[in-house]
Amino acid sequence: MKSALVLFSGGQDSATCLVWATQQFDIVETIGFDYGQRHSVELEVREEFITAFKGSGIPGHDRLGADHLIDAKNLGQIGGTAMTEEIQIEVSDTGLPNTFVPARNLYFFTLASAVGYRRGASTLVGGMCETDFSGYPDCRRTTMDALQNALSLGTDKQFEIATPLMWIDKAQTWEMASQLGGDELVQLVTENTHTCYVGDRSRRHDWGYGCGECPACDLREKGFTKWRKESGNV
Repeated sequence: MKSALVLFSGGQDSATCLVWATQQFDIVETIGFDYGQRHSVELEVREEFITAFKGSGIPGHDRLGADHLIDAKNLGQIGGTAMTEEIQIEVSDTGLPNTFVPARNLYFFTLASAVGYRRGASTLVGGMCETDFSGYPDCRRTTMDALQNALSLGTDKQFEIATPLMWIDKAQTWEMASQLGGDELVQLVTENTHTCYVGDRSRRHDWGYGCGECPACDLREKGFTKWRKESGNV
């Protein structure tokens, strides 16, 4: 039986990858990380999504197994980013937005490989994307390839890092959700995922909850609008 471990944050991208994985593998487990993130509400939302998905009629819902929540607060303790501190989101001196948390994905995949090793999962699934992203170097496929090789060598176990969203934009991610689970999944993603960097769940938009102003909200909104226009689902 084929098994996979999905890095599931509670956001739109990882939620779409989670459902994708349940339709590709026999057993799927999830892993999340509490790293002191400013938008910690995503940790609550991810539990809501898992519960709702398991109780849905979406194909693959019955293949979802255990969830693992890892304490990674030592990453947040390093500080200096708008994802872990109450500072204004802006472009830093490096040319990257200060929402970039150095080595975050490298760390997460390393922890995931340890869990996957114990749980018998040889495929690690992440929602990284090079099409609609902020230039984060740890979201690039070249980084994933190098990391995949390092994890396999370091554990003496052949790991594969699957990134089903790597070459599609946010509108196509909405379309993927529609294809995977129809209106039911689109609604589930809208209501039970969180993307907003500042953790705002007080404002409901057509595309979901968020401040509507941060880069993550802007990207999600534009992708949703483009998808509805192209699909005729207005």
